[in-house]
Amino acid sequence: MQNPAPIALFVYNRPKHTARTLKFLRQNALAEESKLFIFSDGPKDPSDEQSVAAVREVVKNAEGFRSVRIIERKENMGLANSVIAGVTELCDKYGQVIVFEDDLVTSPHTLLYFNEALNRYRQTEKVMHIGAYMYPLNSPGLPETFFYRAATSWGWATWKRAWDQFEPDIDKLIAQFDASKRRAFSIEQTMNFWKQMKAFKRGRNNSWAIRWYASVFLRGGLTLNPSQSLVNNIGHDGSGIHSGINDIYNVVINPRPITHFPDKLEENELAYAAIRHFLKHRKGNLWQRLVRFVREKTA
Repeated sequence: MQNPAPIALFVYNRPKHTARTLKFLRQNALAEESKLFIFSDGPKDPSDEQSVAAVREVVKNAEGFRSVRIIERKENMGLANSVIAGVTELCDKYGQVIVFEDDLVTSPHTLLYFNEALNRYRQTEKVMHIGAYMYPLNSPGLPETFFYRAATSWGWATWKRAWDQFEPDIDKLIAQFDASKRRAFSIEQTMNFWKQMKAFKRGRNNSWAIRWYASVFLRGGLTLNPSQSLVNNIGHDGSGIHSGINDIYNVVINPRPITHFPDKLEENELAYAAIRHFLKHRKGNLWQRLVRFVREKTA
């Protein structure tokens, strides 16, 4: 295996989440061989100064990696600009990157999965993104890993040759969609990806992830994914920038290493059908939705 890819960890104002993310990350095989770059965004306003400072105290004690470099931003860049700048910097220098945010717990085998996949598909132009998260799918017969169209953002990796295709201009992206592409992009209207695109254009979100997925989709790119998630997001407790209180996407992390990777460069039809079914039914029936709404409002 080549030298492990550098790890970019983006943190802001959640010291407890950051500490857990680092704890699980350093338990990974390959952690001791991996360079960790921690990008700490500056406070948006005075009310965040104390929590940002607390996070910076946490990351100063990060250990268990080949090296740790902390990049402390004096000003607030915002998550999107911070991710874009950090990923670009590491891709330009190392040709590849593994990306985490401060609310992800990982399997001990997550870095092995990323690095194996980065090496395996390094020269395969059609493969543009490697994801570590997968929805809690209940579909027997799925392969251990598969190709899919959408790019997930809860633990991912890519190469410079793919990241160079990232188009940040929302108008240029939207102009390339017709009705058929919008339907395919939104997984047959089971997920609000197109709504996120329009919301970004109206200034209602500042998502780098939806623009990255659109960039991959419009290039006909594929994303590699595990059928059982290698990460879980612990940020659905109301503490995140773009996450509310929700348990729909909680998963049981795969405790085993990944041993199988697909050879056929095409979207897996069985996996696509399982994902579409999950997205279509993820909120449950009317009673289940009401119970969840009340729980979220009173939490």
